[in-house]
This record gives sequence, structure tokens and C-alpha cells, in this order.
Amino acid sequence: MIVYWPGLQGYWLFDDNPNIVDNPGVQPHEVSVPVLVRAALSSPASDFKRPLASLSFAANYLAGGLDPFGWKLINLIIHLLNGVLVFLLTRRLLTIVRTAPSAANKHTRGGLEASPVSIVAALTAAGWMLLPINLTGVLYVVQREESMANLFVLLGLIGYVAGRQWMLASTTTTDESKSEWGGFWICTTSLIIPTAIGMLAKETAVMLPLYAFLIEWIVFGFRRQDQTHTASDGAQNGYIISLFIVLLIIPMIAGLAWQIPHVLNPANWAARDFTLGQRLLSEARVVCDYLVWTVLPTPHALSFYHDDFRISTGLLSPWTTLASLFVLAALVVLVFWLRQRRPMVALGIALFLGCQLLTGTILQLELVYEHRNYFASFGVLLAVVPWLAETGSGSATPSYLSRTVLAGLMLWWTGLTALTAYAWSDPLRLAQELAERAPDSPRAQYELGRTYIIYSHYDSASPYTKLAYAPLERAANLPESSILPQQALIFMNSRMGLPLKAQWWDSMIAKLKARKSGVQDESSLAALAECARDGSCPLPTDRMVQAFEVALSHPAPSARLQATYSSYAWNVLDNHTLGLHMIEGAVNSSPSEPSYRVTLVRMLAANGDDAKARTALEQLQTMNLGGRLDATIQSLQALLDKPAPPASSDTLR
Repeated sequence: MIVYWPGLQGYWLFDDNPNIVDNPGVQPHEVSVPVLVRAALSSPASDFKRPLASLSFAANYLAGGLDPFGWKLINLIIHLLNGVLVFLLTRRLLTIVRTAPSAANKHTRGGLEASPVSIVAALTAAGWMLLPINLTGVLYVVQREESMANLFVLLGLIGYVAGRQWMLASTTTTDESKSEWGGFWICTTSLIIPTAIGMLAKETAVMLPLYAFLIEWIVFGFRRQDQTHTASDGAQNGYIISLFIVLLIIPMIAGLAWQIPHVLNPANWAARDFTLGQRLLSEARVVCDYLVWTVLPTPHALSFYHDDFRISTGLLSPWTTLASLFVLAALVVLVFWLRQRRPMVALGIALFLGCQLLTGTILQLELVYEHRNYFASFGVLLAVVPWLAETGSGSATPSYLSRTVLAGLMLWWTGLTALTAYAWSDPLRLAQELAERAPDSPRAQYELGRTYIIYSHYDSASPYTKLAYAPLERAANLPESSILPQQALIFMNSRMGLPLKAQWWDSMIAKLKARKSGVQDESSLAALAECARDGSCPLPTDRMVQAFEVALSHPAPSARLQATYSSYAWNVLDNHTLGLHMIEGAVNSSPSEPSYRVTLVRMLAANGDDAKARTALEQLQTMNLGGRLDATIQSLQALLDKPAPPASSDTLR
């Protein structure tokens, strides 16, 4: 609490804005079923909508509006709860490893058992809660999705381990069958229910069955009790094997069958700067970086923005790609080799690597994000902390040396997290800190320039105005950057009535022409279009049209991009034919998104095309899940039931 408290005073950052600040769905003004359904389905970050996390955002808004303090405080409380669960899970695992009648237990009798289990578990949990790499899971508000999902993952793992202990703890022949079945059902419900609930916060909860499988394989060995009521190495538990076939193997095969066609389609990679092969090669380096950043982090490594990461284009481009592949292969070998000798180390490595399978392989995600290690870092500490905490003659290193190393690591993690949390306490301080940590990151430089603009209050005489140009122009000149820096420069000067440089437009249009627009590019165009529509930015229409046309020239333009151009064409260009055409394209590209259909109904009504407008309204009514669109549908119905004003006077947003 002390370490993180300064950071609670901070502000919103990066993806907090589209997911929370600019998302009216999670900003309800009343509590009703339609409003809550709308909030639950309002996330723009995922097709699965992450309703549980979105509802928690809505609850935060109802409690304290958009003051970030309360939102960050809830994140910290979730993190502390997760820390308690890490402690409980680690203590159970350590207890099982020490009492297991195996070669592993004999190896550790002289060492690990000399340190009380609860102390080692507490050190592991404390280290995990203080890890600098987990800071974004707390102070980066939108990543409540990650920490909340892992709350249920950890609960599920604790339940699974408890169930397996119950299955192996029968004391009489009469009770053995009941005990085994009772424990089996605990294991089953501990995998199914937490996975289902956790996925409502974020899809990463789907990894729970895999983590349980790794625990089963390394710690329990699929054992079952024999007739003497001892864990038998030879007798394997068919119930548990069947459980993982049903809950892990079959869903994994189904998931791959669903994803592979999308992954292998080159068109789906058009918005990324890398191909599937380049992503897989790059992620080998990323995963190795994660491992180093977890144990031995540095400020420049944990820079939040990692868009300056060099993509691997071959095994030796850069050479660390091949080296990283060897390291990962060695870690896999270590898991097998240490499984009997050092089961906790083997399990920790396996959990770390297993966590990377979802976000570090074939999915079309960005390459690097620190919060993806929220659970993976637990695996790292499970391998490191109990090993360093061992004492006695059986230890591989003298107790004073290993404990000194552990103490040094704990102090380093605490200090770096505290310093970073302090930087997060002030928006300008944070922007300056992150720009210094990542001088070649377009996003970091853009955010610094954007923060200067905010502090300038669009006053050309403000000292912050002059400071904004250097980081924004630096970001604009970086080849990997989106059009955000150019948009910010154009937006700022236009709002202040200052001249717009032709090179800003040329650079922006060239980038839009060179590659398919990404989320940041679309957000940039939307910001410029909205400013022009509101009359705050007198932007040259020929340049705006040129920017939209080159962005739309790529195959399969997104629904959001088409809807943005539709609004600009209708409201700024006064070209209703083009506006209607573009919103129809948006509806066709994203038929499940109701907001585009709402705009379509309004445009058709404004054009006097009542029949088509009523048809579009009927289609919208089929999407009124839980009554979330009741108010919107009623207003549209009222609009169609009265004569429409002249089309030229309508402004449709």
C-alpha cells in the first residue's frame, strides 16, 4: 500500500481513454437492467466485450465519476487480494512437495524444510506484489481486466490443488471412493466456474486449465491412492486424465481450428508491421526479455511503451533471435530435467512459459506489453524465491549467500516499483519519465508532446506550447510511428489559429498510403474529423479528403474508419450521398455493432427515405439485448413518426 499509494494520485493513460474516459457505455447515470447491459457490452477492446470488467468500471463511475483515484484504488485492492491468493497457493504447493514420498522430497529434506513453509510462501507473495513488471496491472486502470481475470485463475488453482489433496487423503477403504469422487468434483468445478467467470473479465482466464495441468503433471504426477492409502506412482488417475481431455485438449483443438484460418490469412496481418513468421521469431526475444525484466528489471527496460522493439526478420536478424530460441529450448529441457529434482523450479518455469502461449505466439496482437506477465511473473518467483530461501547442508549455495541475494532482489524490486509509482503520480512527470526511458518510442514521445498540449490549454503564449513541438516532431519522424504525432501537431496549431505545415499533411498521408490504418491511425482521423465538425479546427477539406481516401484505399477498411468518414462527409462536406454510402459500408463491415445502425437510421430519415429507415430500425430492434437500446429505439421511432426537417440542416454525430 505504501509503495503504490503515490501512484493512485495519477491520471488516465493510453488505452484508459478509449476504454473508459471516451466510452459513455461505462459512464451510467442510473442503475437499470438496460443500462447495465449496455455497460457490460461496451468494451471496444475485444469481441468478447469483457462484461465483468466493464461492469466494474461502471460501478466505479457511479461511485466517484471519472476521478482516477478511486479506480486505481480498486485496482490496488484487487492486486492485494491476488497477493493473498498467491500466498495460499504457494503454501499449498510447498507443503505438497515437502511431504510427497518421492525423490524430489528426499532431495529437499536437508534444505527446503529448514525454512518454514509460510515464510517462504509469504516471501514469494510479497515479491510478486512488489515486482516492477506488475505495476501496470495496478496503476494502468484498464488493466484491471488482467488482474481481475487472474483473481479467478488463482482461486481456481487453489481449488484444484485442494481437490487433489482431498483425493489423495482418504484414510479408510470404505471412505476412499467417496473421498476420491468428492475431491474430483472440487477439481472439476474449480476449473470450470473460475474459468468461465474469469473470461468475463479478460480472455486470459482461459489458461486456467493449462496451469492446472502443469501443476498436476509436475506436483501430483496424475497419481491416485492405492489400497494401502499411499500415493502410488504406478497407478494413474483416469478421472483426472479424462478431466483434462475434456477441459483442456478438446477446447484447445477447437480453439486452434477456429483461429488457424484467420492466422494464415495474410490480409489479417495487413494492419501490423510484421508477418506471422516475424511475430513468432520476435516473440522468442520478447519472452526472454520478460524473464530478465521480471527478475532483474531496469527503468529503461520497463518503459511501458515498447513500440520501438526491433522486429526479427530472420534467425540472425538480429542475432539474439537465435540465441533466444536456444534459451527457450533450454528452459523446456530444464522443466523435464528438474521435474523430479526441483519440482518447484520446474513448475515455475513451466507456468511462465505456459502463460506466454496465448499472447506470445500466433494471435495478431502487438508484440510487447508488460501486463501480460501478471501471472507469468508468479511462475518466475515460484522458481526463484523458494530456491533462494532454502537453508541447510542440502542447499546448493550457502544460506547466507542465497538469502543475501533474495534480500537484494526484494529491495531492488521495492525501490524500482516505488520510484515508478511516484512518477505515475503526476501526468507530466510520468510523460517525461517514460519519454526518457524510451527515447526511440514514437508513443512515448507523442504522449510527452500531447501532455504538453494539455498543460498549454491551447494558449499559444503558454511555455508548454513551445515544448510540445520537439517530441511530437521527433515522434512523427520515426518510421515506426502511426499518424498520432502529425495529428497532434495539426490539431494543436489549428485550435490555436497557427499555420499548418505542409510537411505534416504530406507525412501523415504518406503513412496512411504505405500501410493499412491501425487503431491509432483511425483514432487520429476521428479526432481531426470531430474537431472540424465542431468548428474548433478550420482544417483544409482537400487534405482531409485525401487522407481519408488513401486510408480507405486498402482492402477491407474497418467499420470504424468508414463511419468516421461518413460523419465527416455528412457534417463537414455536406455530401449526404457519400455519408450514407460510407455508413452503409460500416454496417456491412460490422453488422453486430448497433451504433452504426443508429446512424444509418438517422441519415435515412433525414434524407426522407422512410421505408429504408424503418427497415434499418427493425434490424436494430433485433439487437436490443436486455433492453439496452430501449431509449435509443424510442427516440428513433419518434423521429420517424414526425416529419423530418430539411436534410441540409441536420447534423448527425
